[in-house]
Amino acid sequence: MTEDIEEIRRQKMEELRNRAGDGDDSGDGGAGEQSPSEPVHVDGQADLDGFVADHGVVLADFYADWCGPCKMLEPVVESVAAETDAAVAKVDVDANQGLAAEYGVRGVPTLVLFADGEPVERLVGMQEEARLRSLVGSHA
Repeated sequence: MTEDIEEIRRQKMEELRNRAGDGDDSGDGGAGEQSPSEPVHVDGQADLDGFVADHGVVLADFYADWCGPCKMLEPVVESVAAETDAAVAKVDVDANQGLAAEYGVRGVPTLVLFADGEPVERLVGMQEEARLRSLVGSHA
C-alpha cells in the first residue's frame, strides 16, 4: 500500500508540473513561475531543492500521516497554497527522515518558510491561517 501512495504522489507531482508549464512560454523555470494552487508532495532533497528554486516563496510542511495536529493543519496549508503567492511543499517525515533531519525537524507539524531559496522562518505545531498568511506576505 505504501508503494501505491508513493505512486499516486509521483503522478500528482507530474500533473502539477505539467499544469504549471501550460501557457508558460518563457522557459526560464525560475522564481517567476506561478505557484501551484494546491500543496505539492516532495520526495527527497533534490525534489525540495528544485521546488524551492522554482518558486520565490515556499512554505514546506513537514508532516506525518499518523499526526493529529498535522491533519488539523492540512486545510490551513491548502488555503495558503490556494490563496497566496506562496507555493506549498508537503514533506512526509517518515518517508524523508534524512530531509527532516537536514532541516532540524524534531516534531511535527513543522513549517519552514523559504524566501529566495533560503529558509527564513520555522514554526512548530498547529498554526493559525492568519499567522501563516502574514508570514508569507512579509516575505513575498
